[in-house]
Amino acid sequence: MGHESFWVIVLLILLALTFDFLNGFHDAANSIATIVSTGVLRPNQAVAFAAFFNLFALLIFPLTVAATIGKGIINPGIVDSHVIFGALVGSIFWNLITWFYGIPSSSSHALIGGLIGASLSKVGLSSLLWPGIFKTIIFIFISPLLGFLLGSIIMVIVAHLFKNQALASTDKTFRNLQLLSSGIYSIGHGGNDSQKTIGIIWLILISGGYVSSTSSTPGYWVILICYFAIALGTLCGGWRIVRTMGGRLTKLKPVGGFCAETGGAVTLFIATGLGIPVSTTHTITGAIIGVGSTQHMSGVRWGLAQNIVWAWIITIPAAGIVASLGYFFSSLLFK
Repeated sequence: MGHESFWVIVLLILLALTFDFLNGFHDAANSIATIVSTGVLRPNQAVAFAAFFNLFALLIFPLTVAATIGKGIINPGIVDSHVIFGALVGSIFWNLITWFYGIPSSSSHALIGGLIGASLSKVGLSSLLWPGIFKTIIFIFISPLLGFLLGSIIMVIVAHLFKNQALASTDKTFRNLQLLSSGIYSIGHGGNDSQKTIGIIWLILISGGYVSSTSSTPGYWVILICYFAIALGTLCGGWRIVRTMGGRLTKLKPVGGFCAETGGAVTLFIATGLGIPVSTTHTITGAIIGVGSTQHMSGVRWGLAQNIVWAWIITIPAAGIVASLGYFFSSLLFK
Protein backbone atom coordinates (compact mmCIF):
# COMPACT_ATOMS: atom_id res chain seq x y z
CA MET A 1 0.00 0.00 0.00
CA GLY A 2 1.30 3.46 -0.87
CA HIS A 3 2.19 5.91 1.82
CA GLU A 4 -0.38 8.55 2.72
CA SER A 5 0.51 12.21 2.30
CA PHE A 6 1.80 14.11 5.31
CA TRP A 7 -1.26 16.40 5.57
CA VAL A 8 -3.69 13.47 5.34
CA ILE A 9 -1.82 11.87 8.27
CA VAL A 10 -1.98 15.14 10.24
CA LEU A 11 -5.74 15.52 9.64
CA LEU A 12 -6.42 11.90 10.65
CA ILE A 13 -4.37 12.34 13.84
CA LEU A 14 -6.40 15.49 14.66
CA LEU A 15 -9.62 13.51 14.07
CA ALA A 16 -8.30 10.74 16.35
CA LEU A 17 -7.54 13.31 19.05
CA THR A 18 -11.08 14.67 18.65
CA PHE A 19 -12.34 11.15 19.40
CA ASP A 20 -9.97 11.00 22.39
CA PHE A 21 -11.27 14.32 23.74
CA LEU A 22 -14.88 13.16 23.26
CA ASN A 23 -14.02 9.87 24.94
CA GLY A 24 -12.91 11.77 28.05
CA PHE A 25 -15.87 14.16 27.76
CA HIS A 26 -18.35 11.29 27.31
CA ASP A 27 -16.80 9.06 29.97
CA ALA A 28 -16.09 11.71 32.62
CA ALA A 29 -19.29 10.42 34.19
CA ASN A 30 -17.65 7.06 34.84
CA SER A 31 -14.97 8.66 36.99
CA ILE A 32 -16.95 11.33 38.80
CA ALA A 33 -20.64 10.33 38.92
CA THR A 34 -20.42 8.55 42.27
CA ILE A 35 -18.23 11.17 43.98
CA VAL A 36 -20.56 13.97 42.78
CA SER A 37 -23.79 12.15 43.66
CA THR A 38 -22.54 11.46 47.19
CA GLY A 39 -21.59 15.12 47.61
CA VAL A 40 -17.91 14.44 48.38
CA LEU A 41 -16.79 16.86 45.64
CA ARG A 42 -18.56 19.55 43.66
CA PRO A 43 -18.79 18.84 39.91
CA ASN A 44 -16.03 21.25 38.84
CA GLN A 45 -13.70 19.90 41.55
CA ALA A 46 -14.50 16.32 40.55
CA VAL A 47 -13.66 16.75 36.85
CA ALA A 48 -10.32 18.43 37.68
CA PHE A 49 -9.56 15.62 40.15
CA ALA A 50 -10.43 12.92 37.57
CA ALA A 51 -8.51 14.65 34.76
CA PHE A 52 -5.35 14.77 36.89
CA PHE A 53 -5.51 11.03 37.59
CA ASN A 54 -6.34 10.26 33.93
CA LEU A 55 -3.01 11.88 33.14
CA PHE A 56 -1.22 10.17 36.03
CA ALA A 57 -2.04 6.78 34.43
CA LEU A 58 0.63 7.62 31.83
CA LEU A 59 3.27 6.62 34.41
CA ILE A 60 1.69 3.28 35.29
CA PHE A 61 0.48 1.16 32.38
CA PRO A 62 2.41 -0.43 29.48
CA LEU A 63 0.90 -0.10 25.97
CA THR A 64 -0.96 -3.43 26.05
CA VAL A 65 -4.36 -2.04 25.09
CA ALA A 66 -2.87 0.24 22.41
CA ALA A 67 -1.23 -2.81 20.82
CA THR A 68 -4.59 -4.65 20.74
CA ILE A 69 -6.34 -1.71 19.04
CA GLY A 70 -3.42 -0.94 16.70
CA LYS A 71 -2.59 -4.48 15.68
CA GLY A 72 -5.21 -6.87 17.12
CA ILE A 73 -8.67 -5.91 15.79
CA ILE A 74 -8.11 -5.48 12.04
CA ASN A 75 -5.18 -6.36 9.82
CA PRO A 76 -2.86 -3.28 9.81
CA GLY A 77 -1.87 -4.12 6.23
CA ILE A 78 -5.31 -3.17 4.85
CA VAL A 79 -5.52 0.15 6.68
CA ASP A 80 -5.56 3.36 4.67
CA SER A 81 -6.85 6.88 5.27
CA HIS A 82 -10.41 5.91 4.20
CA VAL A 83 -10.60 3.05 6.74
CA ILE A 84 -9.33 5.30 9.56
CA PHE A 85 -11.66 8.13 8.55
CA GLY A 86 -14.67 5.81 8.49
CA ALA A 87 -13.78 4.24 11.85
CA LEU A 88 -13.36 7.61 13.57
CA VAL A 89 -16.50 9.12 12.04
CA GLY A 90 -18.54 6.09 13.16
CA SER A 91 -17.23 6.20 16.71
CA ILE A 92 -17.49 10.00 17.08
CA PHE A 93 -21.06 9.96 15.71
CA TRP A 94 -22.15 7.29 18.21
CA ASN A 95 -20.46 9.12 21.11
CA LEU A 96 -22.31 12.34 20.27
CA ILE A 97 -25.68 10.61 19.89
CA THR A 98 -25.40 8.77 23.22
CA TRP A 99 -24.09 11.89 24.98
CA PHE A 100 -27.06 13.91 23.68
CA TYR A 101 -29.54 11.39 25.09
CA GLY A 102 -27.56 10.91 28.32
CA ILE A 103 -26.90 7.21 27.64
CA PRO A 104 -23.71 5.83 29.22
CA SER A 105 -22.56 3.76 26.25
CA SER A 106 -19.04 2.63 25.43
CA SER A 107 -16.61 4.86 23.54
CA SER A 108 -14.30 1.84 23.29
CA HIS A 109 -16.84 -0.37 21.58
CA ALA A 110 -17.89 2.50 19.31
CA LEU A 111 -14.26 2.70 18.15
CA ILE A 112 -13.99 -1.07 17.68
CA GLY A 113 -17.31 -1.11 15.82
CA GLY A 114 -15.99 1.70 13.63
CA LEU A 115 -12.80 -0.22 12.80
CA ILE A 116 -14.77 -3.37 11.98
CA GLY A 117 -17.38 -1.55 9.84
CA ALA A 118 -14.81 0.38 7.80
CA SER A 119 -12.52 -2.62 7.22
CA LEU A 120 -15.45 -4.86 6.23
CA SER A 121 -16.43 -2.26 3.64
CA LYS A 122 -12.95 -2.29 2.16
CA VAL A 123 -11.89 -5.93 2.24
CA GLY A 124 -14.54 -8.10 3.90
CA LEU A 125 -14.21 -10.70 6.65
CA SER A 126 -10.57 -11.49 5.84
CA SER A 127 -9.59 -8.09 7.29
CA LEU A 128 -10.72 -9.02 10.80
CA LEU A 129 -8.42 -10.47 13.47
CA TRP A 130 -10.81 -12.71 15.38
CA PRO A 131 -8.76 -13.42 18.56
CA GLY A 132 -8.64 -9.70 19.43
CA ILE A 133 -12.30 -9.21 18.51
CA PHE A 134 -13.46 -12.24 20.52
CA LYS A 135 -11.66 -11.23 23.71
CA THR A 136 -13.08 -7.72 23.38
CA ILE A 137 -16.63 -9.04 22.87
CA ILE A 138 -16.32 -11.52 25.75
CA PHE A 139 -15.35 -8.65 28.06
CA ILE A 140 -18.52 -6.76 27.05
CA PHE A 141 -20.17 -9.29 29.38
CA ILE A 142 -17.31 -9.99 31.80
CA SER A 143 -16.44 -6.38 32.72
CA PRO A 144 -19.91 -5.32 34.00
CA LEU A 145 -20.41 -8.71 35.68
CA LEU A 146 -17.00 -8.47 37.36
CA GLY A 147 -17.76 -4.87 38.35
CA PHE A 148 -21.15 -6.00 39.73
CA LEU A 149 -19.60 -8.91 41.62
CA LEU A 150 -16.68 -6.94 43.09
CA GLY A 151 -18.86 -3.91 43.93
CA SER A 152 -21.41 -6.05 45.77
CA ILE A 153 -18.79 -8.20 47.57
CA ILE A 154 -16.84 -5.14 48.75
CA MET A 155 -20.13 -3.55 49.90
CA VAL A 156 -21.08 -6.66 51.91
CA ILE A 157 -17.60 -6.84 53.51
CA VAL A 158 -17.62 -3.13 54.38
CA ALA A 159 -21.16 -3.35 55.82
CA HIS A 160 -20.04 -6.25 58.04
CA LEU A 161 -16.85 -4.49 59.19
CA PHE A 162 -18.63 -1.22 60.06
CA LYS A 163 -21.94 -2.59 61.34
CA ASN A 164 -21.28 -1.44 64.91
CA GLN A 165 -19.96 2.02 63.99
CA ALA A 166 -22.18 5.10 64.20
CA LEU A 167 -23.65 6.15 60.85
CA ALA A 168 -22.19 9.68 61.01
CA SER A 169 -18.71 8.29 61.76
CA THR A 170 -18.93 5.75 58.89
CA ASP A 171 -20.10 8.46 56.52
CA LYS A 172 -17.15 10.72 57.43
CA THR A 173 -14.66 7.85 57.00
CA PHE A 174 -15.93 6.96 53.55
CA ARG A 175 -16.18 10.55 52.37
CA ASN A 176 -12.39 10.61 52.77
CA LEU A 177 -11.86 7.12 51.37
CA GLN A 178 -13.95 7.97 48.32
CA LEU A 179 -11.29 10.45 47.24
CA LEU A 180 -8.86 7.52 47.14
CA SER A 181 -11.20 5.15 45.30
CA SER A 182 -12.23 7.81 42.76
CA GLY A 183 -8.58 8.65 42.07
CA ILE A 184 -7.71 4.98 41.51
CA TYR A 185 -10.73 4.52 39.25
CA SER A 186 -9.69 7.57 37.20
CA ILE A 187 -6.20 6.05 36.80
CA GLY A 188 -7.84 2.87 35.46
CA HIS A 189 -10.04 4.92 33.12
CA GLY A 190 -7.12 6.95 31.77
CA GLY A 191 -4.93 3.87 31.40
CA ASN A 192 -7.43 1.84 29.40
CA ASP A 193 -9.22 4.51 27.36
CA SER A 194 -6.36 6.79 26.29
CA GLN A 195 -4.56 3.74 24.90
CA LYS A 196 -7.38 3.18 22.41
CA THR A 197 -6.51 6.44 20.65
CA ILE A 198 -2.81 5.65 20.92
CA GLY A 199 -3.63 2.42 19.07
CA ILE A 200 -5.54 4.31 16.35
CA ILE A 201 -2.72 6.82 15.81
CA TRP A 202 -0.31 3.88 15.75
CA LEU A 203 -2.40 2.46 12.88
CA ILE A 204 -2.38 5.84 11.11
CA LEU A 205 1.42 6.08 11.35
CA ILE A 206 1.85 2.48 10.14
CA SER A 207 -0.45 3.13 7.15
CA GLY A 208 1.52 6.28 6.32
CA GLY A 209 4.84 4.47 6.48
CA TYR A 210 6.06 6.60 9.40
CA VAL A 211 6.26 3.66 11.83
CA SER A 212 7.06 0.00 11.17
CA SER A 213 4.26 -2.53 11.76
CA THR A 214 6.73 -4.43 13.96
CA SER A 215 7.43 -1.42 16.21
CA SER A 216 6.79 -1.76 19.95
CA THR A 217 5.68 1.88 20.38
CA PRO A 218 4.27 4.59 18.12
CA GLY A 219 6.54 7.21 19.72
CA TYR A 220 6.41 8.94 23.08
CA TRP A 221 4.87 12.11 21.61
CA VAL A 222 1.80 10.05 20.61
CA ILE A 223 1.42 8.69 24.14
CA LEU A 224 1.67 12.16 25.68
CA ILE A 225 -0.83 13.91 23.41
CA CYS A 226 -3.38 11.08 23.80
CA TYR A 227 -3.24 11.19 27.60
CA PHE A 228 -3.52 15.00 27.53
CA ALA A 229 -6.49 14.88 25.11
CA ILE A 230 -8.52 12.45 27.23
CA ALA A 231 -7.71 14.42 30.41
CA LEU A 232 -8.87 17.64 28.72
CA GLY A 233 -12.11 15.92 27.67
CA THR A 234 -12.69 14.69 31.22
CA LEU A 235 -12.06 18.24 32.48
CA CYS A 236 -14.93 19.49 30.28
CA GLY A 237 -17.28 16.76 31.60
CA GLY A 238 -20.35 15.28 29.88
CA TRP A 239 -22.94 16.36 32.46
CA ARG A 240 -25.94 14.67 30.81
CA ILE A 241 -24.40 11.25 31.49
CA VAL A 242 -23.21 12.26 34.96
CA ARG A 243 -26.86 12.78 35.93
CA THR A 244 -27.82 9.32 34.67
CA MET A 245 -24.94 7.54 36.39
CA GLY A 246 -24.85 9.62 39.55
CA GLY A 247 -28.46 9.65 40.64
CA ARG A 248 -30.97 8.11 38.26
CA LEU A 249 -29.57 4.56 38.28
CA THR A 250 -29.45 4.15 42.06
CA LYS A 251 -28.95 6.38 45.10
CA LEU A 252 -25.48 6.10 46.63
CA LYS A 253 -23.98 7.16 49.93
CA PRO A 254 -20.17 7.67 50.29
CA VAL A 255 -19.72 4.07 51.45
CA GLY A 256 -21.53 2.81 48.31
CA GLY A 257 -19.56 5.18 46.09
CA PHE A 258 -16.30 3.86 47.56
CA CYS A 259 -17.31 0.23 46.97
CA ALA A 260 -18.49 0.86 43.39
CA GLU A 261 -15.34 2.77 42.43
CA THR A 262 -13.04 0.19 44.04
CA GLY A 263 -14.80 -2.72 42.32
CA GLY A 264 -14.70 -0.87 38.99
CA ALA A 265 -11.03 0.10 39.41
CA VAL A 266 -9.93 -3.49 40.13
CA THR A 267 -11.76 -4.65 36.98
CA LEU A 268 -10.06 -1.97 34.83
CA PHE A 269 -6.60 -2.74 36.20
CA ILE A 270 -7.08 -6.45 35.40
CA ALA A 271 -8.32 -5.76 31.87
CA THR A 272 -5.57 -3.24 31.08
CA GLY A 273 -2.94 -5.67 32.38
CA LEU A 274 -4.33 -8.28 29.98
CA GLY A 275 -4.34 -5.80 27.08
CA ILE A 276 -8.13 -5.91 26.70
CA PRO A 277 -9.92 -2.71 25.60
CA VAL A 278 -12.92 -2.79 27.93
CA SER A 279 -15.68 -0.30 28.46
CA THR A 280 -15.17 1.84 31.54
CA THR A 281 -18.89 2.65 31.20
CA HIS A 282 -19.93 -1.00 31.41
CA THR A 283 -17.56 -1.57 34.32
CA ILE A 284 -18.72 1.26 36.59
CA THR A 285 -22.40 0.71 35.68
CA GLY A 286 -22.08 -2.93 36.76
CA ALA A 287 -20.34 -1.89 39.99
CA ILE A 288 -22.97 0.77 40.81
CA ILE A 289 -25.80 -1.73 40.21
CA GLY A 290 -23.94 -4.32 42.31
CA VAL A 291 -23.71 -1.91 45.24
CA GLY A 292 -27.34 -0.83 44.85
CA SER A 293 -28.59 -4.42 44.73
CA THR A 294 -26.95 -5.30 48.08
CA GLN A 295 -29.08 -2.67 49.81
CA HIS A 296 -32.34 -3.67 48.15
CA MET A 297 -33.12 -5.02 44.69
CA SER A 298 -35.71 -2.25 44.33
CA GLY A 299 -32.91 0.26 45.00
CA VAL A 300 -31.86 -0.09 41.36
CA ARG A 301 -33.95 1.37 38.54
CA TRP A 302 -33.97 -1.81 36.48
CA GLY A 303 -35.94 -0.24 33.61
CA LEU A 304 -33.20 2.33 33.09
CA ALA A 305 -30.53 -0.34 33.50
CA GLN A 306 -32.25 -2.39 30.77
CA ASN A 307 -32.21 0.60 28.38
CA ILE A 308 -28.50 1.10 29.06
CA VAL A 309 -27.80 -2.57 28.28
CA TRP A 310 -29.67 -2.26 24.96
CA ALA A 311 -27.45 0.70 24.08
CA TRP A 312 -24.41 -1.47 24.87
CA ILE A 313 -25.63 -4.23 22.54
CA ILE A 314 -26.21 -1.95 19.55
CA THR A 315 -23.06 0.18 19.97
CA ILE A 316 -20.70 -1.95 17.83
CA PRO A 317 -23.14 -2.54 14.93
CA ALA A 318 -24.45 1.08 14.98
CA ALA A 319 -20.93 2.59 14.94
CA GLY A 320 -19.97 -0.01 12.31
CA ILE A 321 -22.79 1.01 9.96
CA VAL A 322 -21.91 4.71 10.21
CA ALA A 323 -18.21 3.84 9.75
CA SER A 324 -19.06 1.88 6.61
CA LEU A 325 -20.90 4.90 5.20
CA GLY A 326 -17.96 7.12 6.21
CA TYR A 327 -15.55 4.79 4.40
CA PHE A 328 -17.59 4.86 1.17
CA PHE A 329 -18.03 8.64 1.36
CA SER A 330 -14.29 9.18 1.87
CA SER A 331 -13.21 6.75 -0.87
CA LEU A 332 -15.63 8.30 -3.41
CA LEU A 333 -14.77 11.89 -2.56
CA PHE A 334 -11.02 11.62 -2.02
CA LYS A 335 -9.67 9.07 -4.51
